[in-house]
Amino acid sequence: MLSERLVRLFRNGRNQAVRIPREFELDADEVVMRREDDRIVIEPIRRRGLLATLATLSALDETMPDLDQDLRALDEIDW
Repeated sequence: MLSERLVRLFRNGRNQAVRIPREFELDADEVVMRREDDRIVIEPIRRRGLLATLATLSALDETMPDLDQDLRALDEIDW
């Protein structure tokens, strides 16, 4: 879906700024901005959940130590 709208640039202190019209609002709190020749591209930073982040990690090649090997089983302990 391509759409366009004429908007004006303005000054906000020493920065040049543009108001983003409602129909172009991004569902994000932060964005990445970059210049491509004479264009400015603004892309939202998507927050990924824990499972999505973990899915990007590679598997460990290490064997985890058996930290409880010298402990008695819980059903053998008198409470």
